Amino acid sequence: MTGRPDAARRGTWDPRLYQIVALSALLAAGLTGFGFEVPPSHVVVTLASALAVQWLAPRLRWPFGRIVPLGAPMAPPSPPSFEWKSALISALSLCLLLRARHPAWMALAALIAVGSKFVLRVPRAHGDGYKHVLNPTNGAIVILLAAGAPVWVSPGQWGNVAFFAFLMACLGGLVVNRAARSDVTFAFIVFYMSLVFGRSLWLGEPLVIPLHRLQSGALLLFTFFMISDPRTTPNSRVGRILFALLVAYGAWYVQFRMFRTNGLLWSLAFFSLTVPLIDRLFPGTRYEWSRPTIGRPTPNGVTHETIDSGSRSGRGLRVVGPDAQRLLRFLRSQS
Repeated sequence: MTGRPDAARRGTWDPRLYQIVALSALLAAGLTGFGFEVPPSHVVVTLASALAVQWLAPRLRWPFGRIVPLGAPMAPPSPPSFEWKSALISALSLCLLLRARHPAWMALAALIAVGSKFVLRVPRAHGDGYKHVLNPTNGAIVILLAAGAPVWVSPGQWGNVAFFAFLMACLGGLVVNRAARSDVTFAFIVFYMSLVFGRSLWLGEPLVIPLHRLQSGALLLFTFFMISDPRTTPNSRVGRILFALLVAYGAWYVQFRMFRTNGLLWSLAFFSLTVPLIDRLFPGTRYEWSRPTIGRPTPNGVTHETIDSGSRSGRGLRVVGPDAQRLLRFLRSQS
C-alpha cells in the first residue's frame, strides 16, 4: 500500500531523541559533578522560552499562509504540529555553552535561536520548501556577541577531565551516526587537528601544546552536536566535506591569525551562509528526520514514497516518478 509515511515513521527512531538524551546527560553531569556555573533559573528560563517560541511561531503564520483555490470548499484547517525536539536541542546547547548574568539574556538567546528557523531561511534548490541558514544555537550566540550583549561563552568550563571528554565523544558519535552526518563531523575534526598540529610543527612547539588545545569539551560539543546539524549542513557528502574544510580553516584562522576567541562559532556562522551555494554546486537529497540519508541525489527529480506491506520486514522505499507524485498528492487530499 502506497502513501503511508506515518507507518514508516513509527518504526524509525528519531535521531533527535538520542541527541536530547545525550545533551541532557552532559548538562546534568556538568551541574552535579563538574561545577558548571549555570543557575537553575537560567536553565528553566532557557528551556521554557525555546519551547514557547517553537509552539507560538508556526501559529502566528497560521492560517494566513494557506492558499485556497477560487471556488474550492473551505475545509477546516488543522493546526500546525509542535516540533519540540529541535527547540529542546537548541535550548540544551545554549545552557551548555552560553553564560549571562541575568536570565533575560538567556531567554533572548532562546528566542533568537528558535525564531531564526522561521525568519532566516532560503528556498531550497528545487523549490522543495525552505532551509534555515544558521545553526540555531550558533546563530543566537554569534548574534548576541556581535551586538555586544553582556553574554559570554565558557569554552574551558569542563577542564581536562579525560573521562568526561571521552563520554562526550562517545555520545556525540552515537548521535551523528544515527543522523547520517558522521562524515561532516569526522572530516571537520581531521581538518582542524591537521591545521593545529601543522602550525605547532611549523613553529617547533612541543606536541603537548596542540594536545592541550584540543582537550576542550567545547570543541567536542561543537564537533559532535553543532556542525553536524543535518538541517543546516549541505545535502551531499561532497558538499559536507567541503563545508567541514571551510569551517575548520576559518576557525583556525580566527584563533591563530586574528588571535580572537570563539573562532569555531564565528567560522560556522560565516560559512553557513555558503550552504545554499554548495547545495547548488553539489546537489543532494533533502534530509528528513524520519528517513536519514547520506545525501545521494535522486535521478530526474524522482522522490521516495514509503510503502508498508503490513509487517516490519516488508517496509521499505519505492521510487516514484514526477508524474506519479502529483497523482499521489491528489489521492492524499481526497482521503
